[in-house]
Amino acid sequence: MRQQVSNSPGFAPSRRGFMAGLAAGAGGLTLPRVALAQDGPKPGGKLRYGMNDGSQQDTLDPASWATVMTGFAFNGALCNNLVELLPDGTLAGDLAESWEADAGAMRWTFVLRQGVKFHDGRPLTPEDVRQSILHHMGEDSSSGALAIVRQIERIDTAEGQVIFTLVEGNADFPALMSDYHLSIFPARDGGGIDWESGIGTGAFKLDSFEPGVAIRLLRNPEYHKPGLPHFDEVEVLNIPDSTARLNALLTGEVDVIEDVDIRNVTLVERDPKLKVVRTPSLRHLTFDMNCSVAPYDNPAVRKALKLALDRDDIIAKVFLGEATKGNDNPAARIMPYFAETPPQYDYDPEAARAILKEAGLDGVSVDLSVAESAFPGAIDAAVLFREQAAKAGITVNVVQEADDGYWDNVWLKKPFNASDWYGRVTLDWLFATSYTSDSPWNNTGFQNAGFDEICKAARTELDPARRAALYAEAQQILHDEGGVITVAFVSWRLAMTTNVGHGELGGILPADNHRGAERWWRADI
Repeated sequence: MRQQVSNSPGFAPSRRGFMAGLAAGAGGLTLPRVALAQDGPKPGGKLRYGMNDGSQQDTLDPASWATVMTGFAFNGALCNNLVELLPDGTLAGDLAESWEADAGAMRWTFVLRQGVKFHDGRPLTPEDVRQSILHHMGEDSSSGALAIVRQIERIDTAEGQVIFTLVEGNADFPALMSDYHLSIFPARDGGGIDWESGIGTGAFKLDSFEPGVAIRLLRNPEYHKPGLPHFDEVEVLNIPDSTARLNALLTGEVDVIEDVDIRNVTLVERDPKLKVVRTPSLRHLTFDMNCSVAPYDNPAVRKALKLALDRDDIIAKVFLGEATKGNDNPAARIMPYFAETPPQYDYDPEAARAILKEAGLDGVSVDLSVAESAFPGAIDAAVLFREQAAKAGITVNVVQEADDGYWDNVWLKKPFNASDWYGRVTLDWLFATSYTSDSPWNNTGFQNAGFDEICKAARTELDPARRAALYAEAQQILHDEGGVITVAFVSWRLAMTTNVGHGELGGILPADNHRGAERWWRADI
């Protein structure tokens, strides 16, 4: 099995689907295209991007990246991965120009692109790649990529090559190498990587970094992709308040803002100098219950809470109809191996009350932690949930947490919290990151040995029909027993000036799969 990508590092490399097993099973993940007819790319100018989730705890350590701000600025502008997610969801070589696997997909050989240099002039070597991946593999690692690197048994190097030997075969392995934590940094003499200096191979060099406030990057004139990037400078600003973020766009202080408030879309679209760009995505917004903590360790409480939420009402009032109702399955419909998980959890307060009564409970009281930085509309959605759940005899105490530090102090720590999930290219990646017992981002504390075994079996199953059946079973378990309440699936929604040019936007990760700094341009030059 082999996937060969273009030897040219240009802007539009040759595109192919994912690995053979994935393609045979579901035709690969292909997101609807979002593009605007504009003039072509032009060099020069500056991009100023208003984000909403920067944290004072943000660092240059790739193992810690958890925000759009770090993903866009560090993974997407400062650094590169072995492989890149293209806008349509397929893969292309980035620091690797090609890769191939043995028959069992247990040994993967990546051929590195020649001539790539770090920002300080050092040439990229196989050891840089090896040490960058080993950085996430330590015994005490809490990396967001831990679920991926646990699959690696050893990493070897040869002339211009990096060879990964896996614990078990995985036909999806090249896709995993696009994970935004797995950026490549220079290796240190004696082992480890030098991430502290902020030296990468990316389209931009780091000029300044004030955690939770701003990041400034300057164009790398020796970037390995001819003609890229287009901007001379990129500045990323953290503006958590949605009104302040909108005002920054309206007054010309920024060129792009993340997650424009749905209530302000009409205002933006009336201005001929502005536009709203919606990108179909895998993004889902959730209320997560930790199944290992009372009262959420009681399956009756979890089911009652799912039935006490009126998703249709929240979609209508909070998202103004721009969302798709969830059913407590984190897999998006456009993902390979998505399966329906009946029944649909519709609002039924009487059924919720009856479930609690049967479990010997005369109502229940819970604390739901939220912040606007958790997901756009999280506070309003939680307030509606409180009103809806009261009719089922459930008291939802809405705890409004601080925006700054929410992802450090609340997520993965408070037992019931609002979460914003990007989704992942494959179901194995999604489940291994957030739902298997040993997943590093198991916000629901879900521990189910049967689910773990199914996911493990599906990873190495090469028969598409059998693999589909396994993933259908896994999704049903999450729906029936899991602690995730999937409120809605939504598109990425950016507001920007018409002076920002772009082509087709990627929607698997925010901000054009984190690559907006590299791919976009000034249209007014």
